[in-house]
Amino acid sequence: MELDNLIQQFQQKDKAAFATLYDMYAKNICGVINVILNDPERAQELCHDVFIKIWEKSDQYDASKGRFFTWILNIARNTAIDELRSKTHKNQKKNLPVDSLVGIYENSEDLNDKIDTIGLQSLLKGLKDKCILLIDMLYFKGYTQKEAAKELKTPIGTIKTRIRSCISEIRKNMA
Repeated sequence: MELDNLIQQFQQKDKAAFATLYDMYAKNICGVINVILNDPERAQELCHDVFIKIWEKSDQYDASKGRFFTWILNIARNTAIDELRSKTHKNQKKNLPVDSLVGIYENSEDLNDKIDTIGLQSLLKGLKDKCILLIDMLYFKGYTQKEAAKELKTPIGTIKTRIRSCISEIRKNMA
């Protein structure tokens, strides 16, 4: 019953109730967002955004439809998924951190030897340069087919056909 009173105070824009609810739920909400994004700093930022959203939409919570925590959790989940789908997030994931590249180059005299140890060279053997470029863009840099088409100034249909034939070639190399 105490939680119900707290929620009612929160819906009446009581800042103390907001602070109490934040203390109760923020750690769990941040954790859920982090599971989806796998980025603790961004999860913390989005957690704050979620609490701002629930403050602004507090009148939309209806106890007859479910628990308060479930309501917040759904808002957090949707916020995290929106972040994953955002163009900004996708662009950030395309860029590799410099630290990882420095480690590769410092620890390897020949990068081709490193690549060959994981078997990529044998799979890519005999592929045209266009295929290698497309595979790099789509699978290693995170481009969508539409983004690759725009970047390469090539029709989307051509990109789709080309990647399909490239994957067929890779399958042949696997056998």
